[in-house]
Amino acid sequence: MNLQRDSLEEALSLLGVLLLDRGTRFELVAVGGSSLLLLGLIDRPTADLDVVADLNDGSFTKLDEIPSALAVAVADVGTALGLSTRWLNNGPASLMDLGLPDGWQDRLVQRSFDALTLHLLSRRDLICLKLYAAVDRGPHDKHFEDLRRLEPTTAELAFAARWTVTHDPSEGFRTSQAECLKSLGLVLGDDDLE
Repeated sequence: MNLQRDSLEEALSLLGVLLLDRGTRFELVAVGGSSLLLLGLIDRPTADLDVVADLNDGSFTKLDEIPSALAVAVADVGTALGLSTRWLNNGPASLMDLGLPDGWQDRLVQRSFDALTLHLLSRRDLICLKLYAAVDRGPHDKHFEDLRRLEPTTAELAFAARWTVTHDPSEGFRTSQAECLKSLGLVLGDDDLE
């Protein structure tokens, strides 16, 4: 079952209450389509909620694996609501290896659900991730459509383009990125990516 904004909110509310009842708390950084849904930036359904980091001792660290207490609670909510038992997962956590866009922590949008706090990447940072995924997966993918729906400005696309090449500086990626940007109405030279 795909998550709409209301069903995602319901799942997160239930998860937060369940974690509270079990005496545990989590603060997670969320990315992807579900973040766009929660921010009200898109309205397409999504399969899951992607998390990449958690907050420990005042700093965000890569979420290499979902802690067992959280995984059990996520599975319980999934079973109760007819969702996948991994409707919240750390699939794209490797994004943290090379880093999120400069200043991302200052732009986070916080949402609280009892014992669960989500730190959502901002629109600007999600544009970066969507461009990266759109270049990687091509113009017929949901990421490209999400990017188009966001209607990024030239400045936002230029910022995103500079960030994406820090994750893949290959010539092939730059060529594909140029094609993607051109289809969005932006042409950048090599100097613009430095």
